[in-house]
Amino acid sequence: MLQPRILIPVAAAFAFLALALFIASGRSFAFDRSLVLLFREAGDLSMPVGPAWFREAMRDVTALGSFVGLGLMTIAASLTLWFCRHRPLALGLVLTVVSATFVSTGLKILIGRDRPDIVEHAALTFTASFPSGHAFLSAATLLSIAGFVGLAARRDDITQLCIWLAWAMIVIIGISRVYLGVHWPTDVIGGWCLGIAWSGVAVALLGRKMAQAEALEPTPPG
Repeated sequence: MLQPRILIPVAAAFAFLALALFIASGRSFAFDRSLVLLFREAGDLSMPVGPAWFREAMRDVTALGSFVGLGLMTIAASLTLWFCRHRPLALGLVLTVVSATFVSTGLKILIGRDRPDIVEHAALTFTASFPSGHAFLSAATLLSIAGFVGLAARRDDITQLCIWLAWAMIVIIGISRVYLGVHWPTDVIGGWCLGIAWSGVAVALLGRKMAQAEALEPTPPG
């Protein structure tokens, strides 16, 4: 029987593939439009619901999932692993995040889904809509950081804490993209699915291989 660390990424990968094929065929989901409009003032679709401070907070949240935000997190986590003498894991984490970034860009170009056009965007956009780069890369990056740090720490409590913190950020970043009107909900769902699959494979295969490589390295003199 497949273990959850393998079964979940495999299921997520198939879910992403099915969603990508559906969207690439030109079809759409009715709830996409409904959920985008749910976050808009009924009398003024250019205005997201909530007070001005909340709208600004959502822009701050969405920035956490940007290239700059996730890049800084990756650098911080990788340097921490490196200086704590987990250098194979540090290199594996960088490779995981950099490759995910290229895949995100390639998929957007390949599928070419248009951004939501039923509301005014409350944030700047530069690429196609599916999958959400913020959703995919936040899931791939943060779950990979949690997994690689967990392998380095070798403690279940630290691993679980990192995973819960990662998911809290992943969810609010994804919601912020729909709130700001720059993504359809299925863009975010697709990004989450691909991110789960990407990080799951990276941690289960690359991360564990790197951890084994560390175990074979001679311990430096103290």
